[in-house]
Amino acid sequence: MRASCKKCLGLLLVSGLLLALFHVWRPGTSSVVDIRPRQGDLMKKLFEAKIQDTVSGYHDIAYHIKEDVARRLPQNTCVCLADEETFRLPFANQLFPRVWAHSIDLAFLESHPDPEGVKRHRAQEYSNFQKRSYNPADVLIVAEANSPLQYPTQGVEVRPLKTIIIPGLGLKEDGGSNHMVYLTASLGTFDIAATVDGVSVKGEGEKHMILSSPILSALNRQLQFVTYTNTVFHPRTADTVQFASAGHQSSFTIKVEHGTVPKLYNTGYQGEYNISALVTFATKTFLRYDKLKDLIDSIRQYYPTVTIVIADDNEHPQPLTGPHIEHYIMPFGKGWFAGRNLAVSQVTTKYVLWVDDDFIFTANTKVEKMVDILEKTTLDLVGGAVREVTGYTATYRHTISVEEGAEEGDCLHIRNGYHHVIEGFPDCVVADAVINFFMGRTDKVQQAGFNPRLARHGHLEFFIDSLGSLHIGSCSDVIVNHASKIIMPWSKTDSQKAYDKFRYSSSSADNDIHKEDFYFKNRFKCMTSH
Repeated sequence: MRASCKKCLGLLLVSGLLLALFHVWRPGTSSVVDIRPRQGDLMKKLFEAKIQDTVSGYHDIAYHIKEDVARRLPQNTCVCLADEETFRLPFANQLFPRVWAHSIDLAFLESHPDPEGVKRHRAQEYSNFQKRSYNPADVLIVAEANSPLQYPTQGVEVRPLKTIIIPGLGLKEDGGSNHMVYLTASLGTFDIAATVDGVSVKGEGEKHMILSSPILSALNRQLQFVTYTNTVFHPRTADTVQFASAGHQSSFTIKVEHGTVPKLYNTGYQGEYNISALVTFATKTFLRYDKLKDLIDSIRQYYPTVTIVIADDNEHPQPLTGPHIEHYIMPFGKGWFAGRNLAVSQVTTKYVLWVDDDFIFTANTKVEKMVDILEKTTLDLVGGAVREVTGYTATYRHTISVEEGAEEGDCLHIRNGYHHVIEGFPDCVVADAVINFFMGRTDKVQQAGFNPRLARHGHLEFFIDSLGSLHIGSCSDVIVNHASKIIMPWSKTDSQKAYDKFRYSSSSADNDIHKEDFYFKNRFKCMTSH
């Protein structure tokens, strides 16, 4: 009996040890995180309510609008107005060019078969774009007067060369016969959109402005009308504003940048995903027309009308014909990433699915699942899984981090694994690099681009360049098969031998390019990896 207990106890200890080791060795973590798009949250609402209480006081103090300043403020609306033609003379338009106006909405909607439907679809697409673009760092936050200066700490933004009212300025000091504050900027000027009786303002239209009053409430009312006008054009920068009183000093930033122009895709508004309208398949081929044709045949079995874009840098290109195929010929041996750039540059759909030319679609290659997660989360790109002929399925998930170094450069750290599981998608995780079977938002993939210097091999380099700009995931339940690579040396064709010579040759020139890219372009001094 005691021997049996000892055996049971030993088994329990061994099992516990194995579980502990599994917990330590397994990639990623067990955390589950919700990354569905959210335009705002409870914290944003609390901030907005607090700001409303902070900046909306002093209603009982009268003010007088300054029309020349107030008309420069954004009205949150736009109107297309053309200049009226006052007189007709030869060459009048050349000598006195008039502003013309074109109503894009009317021109498009009047010829559309379902104008209300397309308007609803555009509104929904724009709403999703805004949710994906939402950044908590853009929320307006006002530091209450603990100093006793009150000012915005973040969330103030002005378009280049435009004017805004600076929200949240205030002074909350006790006592004193005269109250005074100073404002100083470097990329713009200050003014006031309205005047308040009993307040002295000096420096209107200049980079340095002084406001003073014996009545504190009047001064705070006047501060509610202080404007900032950007005067130095730059498409994306920031001005640091100094805000001070007699005994205290603070500073805050005003972001100067153009608003983000959305890229929306009119993919229809059916209840189900229209894959042909949403996704384009892209691939690059070289000396493997037999495998490419197998790929196309497998795609057509499940997605007969999806467009396939093929970049081809063969020396003697073969015709690739058929419906929904776009075949682009490149200079001979131009390379892997150059082909990726070409293929992706020709995609006009919302999403692009990258596939290698030796992949084979099966019933498990459910492209709809990739579309579903991109539509419902903030991810920009999601990878799938590749199944080898041996039955092994790979997802190739990695995390990437860059550790700051000194003058010699930074350190690149690559590890197997992922960051966390995605709530609502138990088979999907967030990572920094995934396998070369992935779907991405076309505009984001085009924005990241592929380094055309990497001709023969390269994959991880794309994700290193995309670190910080692409939000990446990986789903193990979308699987594409990999054509067999098991070929006996004596049975290889001339084409296969030529491919191996190009693909697997390790020339010093190729190695030097990779070293130079890491050392010079990315400024790395070392790399660690599993």
